[in-house]
Amino acid sequence: MKSIFYSLLFFFSQNRTFSYFTILVAIAAVTFFFSWLTDPRRLINGLFFTFFIFSLAAWFTFLVYATNLPSFRRIYLMVGAFLVSLVAFIVFFSWTLLLWNSYVVLKHESHTLPNLLTLILAIAMLVLWAFIFIGHLTKSTPAWFRLLLDMFPTIAFYLAAVMYNFLINLLLYQIVPRRYHQDYLIVLGAGLINGNRLSNIQAARINRAIQFAYHQQEKGQPFPKFIMSGGQGPNETISEASAMAAYAIKRGIPADQILLEDQSRNTEQNMEFSKIVAINDHGDDDFRACFFTSNYHLLRAAIYAKEAGLDGNGIGSYTRPYYLPNAVLREFAGILVMNRLRHFTVMALIVAVYVALAICKLLNVF
Repeated sequence: MKSIFYSLLFFFSQNRTFSYFTILVAIAAVTFFFSWLTDPRRLINGLFFTFFIFSLAAWFTFLVYATNLPSFRRIYLMVGAFLVSLVAFIVFFSWTLLLWNSYVVLKHESHTLPNLLTLILAIAMLVLWAFIFIGHLTKSTPAWFRLLLDMFPTIAFYLAAVMYNFLINLLLYQIVPRRYHQDYLIVLGAGLINGNRLSNIQAARINRAIQFAYHQQEKGQPFPKFIMSGGQGPNETISEASAMAAYAIKRGIPADQILLEDQSRNTEQNMEFSKIVAINDHGDDDFRACFFTSNYHLLRAAIYAKEAGLDGNGIGSYTRPYYLPNAVLREFAGILVMNRLRHFTVMALIVAVYVALAICKLLNVF
């Protein structure tokens, strides 16, 4: 171990280029952590994180091969082979994982469209793969038509890159540092079963908020107030806020520590209306608040909170693993819709480029 340490120390002192590379990695790290810690709701954090990880991997690769230490290289090759194999498996066999997940979900949950997303995506991937391979393997397929076929995997690759960035941000948001000095805990509604009963997902959100409140009190901070946020749907006999309040009271939360926001219809209104409730109770907007929702819903809810002017971050409750893929796909679709102009513009440009190339090929321009 000492020989490795001294070899590395000598290498650093003699290799100026590597020192500059190290500074670049340090800048990438500082950029990511500064952006993420100051505002974890920025979607660009995923890009900063990716750049940091890739620059770190390149730095480590350079270090391994430049120092020429056999034990160092063996460890590097083993880890690298594992990671490459894992990524390759996910890329080429993700459709099998999606099909398996759809089977498990349909076995335990209702057969509604939101619970069929993994099945739909798996079928779409299979159709896309088959469409592309058949088109390229057929010798009689015109070159211009093969260009048009290439348009679809390009769009799919773009959407996959966007989803990767979304997943990175969603995972990073799960570990945002928590501050136990909140005035208000906003619990987001999740619909009622049979019009008046909380779902397990909703109960988990309330339980997580209650756990946070007692933990804050244990740290010597005042016990926070709860804002139960959720309106009454067309098939519900009471508002989600009222049902959540009743559940929290049964769990030992005093009624005078619970405020109701019972007018919202979606996450955006949850944040906007809960802020108004907090201002009316506090007397001004100089309060601290965080929100509670399911772990898969955290990032999109955080973006809505930012748009509503709520400075606090969110905390996620536990979700059964088999339910996560469908839920995450729904959230990804929601993020796409929130930024639809940007994504539509990029995909329209991709289509325009491939159509132009196909026309040029058809007319023998090149």
